[in-house]
Parts: sequence; C-alpha cells; structure tokens
Amino acid sequence: MPRKLRVRPAVWRGALSLLSAAVLWEVVARYVIKSPLFFAPLSAVLSAMFKMWSAGTLQNDVMVSLETFVVGFTAASIAAVLVGVIMASSEWLRDFIDPWISAMYATPFIALAPLFTLWFGIGLLAHSAVVFVVVFFPVLINTFAGLTTTDAVLIEVIRSFNASNWQVFAKVRFPAAVPFIITGLRLGVARGLVGVVVAEMFGSSAGIGYRILVSGQAFDTASLFVGILLLAIAGVVGVELLKFVERQLAPWRFQEKSE
Repeated sequence: MPRKLRVRPAVWRGALSLLSAAVLWEVVARYVIKSPLFFAPLSAVLSAMFKMWSAGTLQNDVMVSLETFVVGFTAASIAAVLVGVIMASSEWLRDFIDPWISAMYATPFIALAPLFTLWFGIGLLAHSAVVFVVVFFPVLINTFAGLTTTDAVLIEVIRSFNASNWQVFAKVRFPAAVPFIITGLRLGVARGLVGVVVAEMFGSSAGIGYRILVSGQAFDTASLFVGILLLAIAGVVGVELLKFVERQLAPWRFQEKSE
C-alpha cells in the first residue's frame, strides 16, 4: 500500500496565516482606511496585476528582476562560502581579511548603487553587483561561524581514527556548518530582494524595483503593491526552497521533530 501524502502541520498553519492576512488586508482597506490612494485593497491589487500581466509588462519586470537576483545571489553565495572556508582554515588569512570584512559590512549598500552604475553602466552587471554585496556578508559570517563552532568532541573522535585534515573538514566540520550556511542563505534571500529593488531604482527601465518607483511617482498605489506583493511571494518561496535543501543536506536536525 502506498503511503498517503501527509501535509505537515506547519504548511497548514502557514496557509491559514496568509489567508487571514489577505482577508484582513481587504477589510482594513475597504472599511477602515477607505482611501485607495493610501492603501489599496487586495482585490484592486490583484486587478492591477492582471492588467499588467495582460499587457506583458509584469512578465518582463519579473524576468528582469529574477535574472538580477539569480546572478547576484548565486555569485555571492559561492564566493561567501569559499571565503568563509578560507578564513576558518587559516588564522593568518582570517586576521588579514577580517578588518576588510568589518569595514565593508558597515558600508551602507544603498550608497554603492549609484557608484556601481557609474562603474559598470546601466544593466545586469551593475544591478547584480548590488545584490552580490548585500548577500555576500550574511552568508560569509554564518559560514565562518558554522565552521569555527564545530563540537570539539566530534573532531577528536574522527582524529582518533587517523583522519586527515580534509576528512575532518568533509565529514565533520562542513556538515556541522550546513545549518549555519542555510541560515545565511535565508538572510541573503531577503537582503538580495531588497538589493534588487534598490539597484533597479538607479538607472533601469524595467524590473520590479523600477515598477515600484514609477508607480509611486504616479500615485498608482495598486500597481505599487503589486511589486511589493511579488517580492513578498518571492521571499516566501525562496525561504521554503532553502528549508527543503536543509532537510536534504542536514536531515538529522529534523529527526527529533518528526518522531
């Protein structure tokens, strides 16, 4: 007998939360604020979304922003994990790199957007560079924390079996750091989406950030909320995908909850 597909309680609770928020949004917009200029009802937002889809502008904006996010997020994630491994492997390199990481992390990334536009021009490279900067640091910091807080007992056990440094890293330290890395990536998703919006507000002719800017200037609140809603959906989807990846790479973290 095939096992029945069981939906986790967290999924139902999450769906109920989103449905409640949708109902509350519609009620507050129609009966409390009563001004579509300040707060558009969800029905008006969905109507504006349908019009934008029919005109083809929504698909174009989504594809432009998605490309910017994927390129910047992927490059930043790979680079951050590699730098985190390097910093965790060498105390000398860690001391050499750490001041630069601290200085760059404290730099307001919004100020870098026009600078990247000046350096790289108007287009994918400049926008992806902004996403790269905002995603890189949370992934790096979490990767480094995961690799340097591995249980010393586990390391001693595997070394007692004459494991090499590479085996210690591959079998103990990196698997133990996976939850930290996933956490960094989840933070990177949210920051990366913000980076996309900021980047597209400087020298862009398409994208969700550009559409939000134009809608705000035209006082088109419904269309403005379309962009905000799409970003919120993208954030939820991205985080859920990373949760799925974590379940595949670090299933031991969820065994106690499932038993």
